[in-house]
Amino acid sequence: MTKLFNYFEQAYDELIHKVTWPTWQELQQSTIITLVSVLFLTLIVFVMDGSSEVVFENFYKLF
Repeated sequence: MTKLFNYFEQAYDELIHKVTWPTWQELQQSTIITLVSVLFLTLIVFVMDGSSEVVFENFYKLF
């Protein structure tokens, strides 16, 4: 039981004293970059899906 208590005590100490948390401005910038990246990748997948649908529809019309 002492090992478990010691583990939680060390984890708490590390989170409070050793971790450098981002500032509010850094957090906002990272969030915006992430959202823009997700939207861009979503657009790419949407275009690829639509173009593959057109290609397969035309391919199936041949048979």
